[in-house]
Amino acid sequence: MSDLLYSEIEEELRSSVRDLLTDHCPPSAVLARCEGPEPYDLPLWRNLTVGLGVAGLQVPELLGGAGASVREVAVVLEELGRSVAPVPYFGSSVLGLTALLACADGELLPAVAAGALTATLAVPFSTAPGGPLPTVSVGPDGTITGRITSVADALPADVLLVPADGGLYAVETATVTRRTSLDLTRQLADVTLDGTPARKLTSDDGPVRQALLTGAGLLASEQLGLAEWCLTTTVAYLKERQQFGRQVGSFQALKHRLADLWLETVGGRAVARYAADALATDSPDTAVAVAVAQAHCGALAVRAAEECVQLHGGIGMTWEHPAHLYLKRAKADQLALGTPGHHRNSLAALADLPAPSP
Repeated sequence: MSDLLYSEIEEELRSSVRDLLTDHCPPSAVLARCEGPEPYDLPLWRNLTVGLGVAGLQVPELLGGAGASVREVAVVLEELGRSVAPVPYFGSSVLGLTALLACADGELLPAVAAGALTATLAVPFSTAPGGPLPTVSVGPDGTITGRITSVADALPADVLLVPADGGLYAVETATVTRRTSLDLTRQLADVTLDGTPARKLTSDDGPVRQALLTGAGLLASEQLGLAEWCLTTTVAYLKERQQFGRQVGSFQALKHRLADLWLETVGGRAVARYAADALATDSPDTAVAVAVAQAHCGALAVRAAEECVQLHGGIGMTWEHPAHLYLKRAKADQLALGTPGHHRNSLAALADLPAPSP
């Protein structure tokens, strides 16, 4: 039976990542970057990949990675969720690397695992596991043509992994157009391919499906970290805020709201850990674990962020307070890789529990 508790190595990894983010990614820096022309913090990205070596945690050492597993990737995502760090870790080290690892591509995989290159999977960020893939055509000369909208982390990517003609292709030159994104810390972009040279990685879409399933499962860990930050920050604020001569947090109604949120967060930790462990061990229950994690954590992150904004009162509604960044990330994540409703339907089908007749 799997042990879902955090190992000593995972806690040490968490401590290292949190220390780095505390020093280089405070809320003030994230807010300032959102107001500037460059939404991604590339120096922080280099510190994470080159300094800490977390880019290729799930990749075996023989292939240039750290030889860990997606359980460790999940720990990193928890910390990145806590800080809403504007780095392309999810696109490159989760979606991109999972696809490359499934392809066993010996050319790009070591470079992306080492952080020398940044990659992302060129599918709309809303694409759910098992959902339809973008329509991209392959010409007789091997070039590809098509347009893919709302791709996450495409702006800083050196390589785009494009599903086309039932397979997967690597593209190094494409027209990438930034979109106005709800989440200011993870930008979406449209990718236009017009007779673009590409290198074929695989003839089937198995790596793409595996990347989407892994991404959906690990996104729950990011949502968990976000919810924990919102809960912790809100509790700390209500302990300090005074109203009518007493701490705001002493009011019974607010205690009940925070207690309910704490219980939901504890449940979120359980299902997120279960999904990460199932992915790491290639469990036969992986699809169920991912569906449960996303069905719960997508709603959890949004509720935690909404409570954070509301219970901070007037200051929570301002641009200067980072609460809005967490709400926008939570809502964008809720729509990414399948909505909670989609995953509930998937879970019902996997468990053979059909919806009641109308």
